[in-house]
Amino acid sequence: MNIVLCGMMGCGKTTVAAALSRLTGMEQTDTDAVIVKKYGRIADIFEKYGEEHFRSLETDTVKELSSRDGLIIATGGGCVLKERNVQLLKGNGKIVFLRTQPQTLISRVEGDTERPLLAGGAAKRINEILPARTPKYLAAADFVIDTDGLSPEEIARRIAEEYGLKIV
Repeated sequence: MNIVLCGMMGCGKTTVAAALSRLTGMEQTDTDAVIVKKYGRIADIFEKYGEEHFRSLETDTVKELSSRDGLIIATGGGCVLKERNVQLLKGNGKIVFLRTQPQTLISRVEGDTERPLLAGGAAKRINEILPARTPKYLAAADFVIDTDGLSPEEIARRIAEEYGLKIV
């Protein structure tokens, strides 16, 4: 079984994946990192080929990762918006939504130039994107954690407890 972390950019998916990996000994991976390693910077992919092409690469990556077992998969913020990705990820995994308040997200991603969807300002874009994405995250999720006020280690421990993961 894989553990799949979803949520908005800045909610802590990559950081929580690392904490959960340290806690359980499970291998961690990140869909965006896999794409960057294979194809280059995400901002460049968006600029040269558009978001639709990026989403296609993302689905290919999800298909590859979800065929494996025992992974902690941190997904890109838009990954579970595509129903095909949700089906693939749920085929061998449990999806955890890291729900985070807008102000926390904004404070974490403000000034980040590597995120193409933040063009136009972090606060403006988060407040536009979050209301549209939240219902999709909730629909995809097997488990929801409200992350504000929790450390990555506390979040990781809750996930491990929820799924009976062995702690090393």
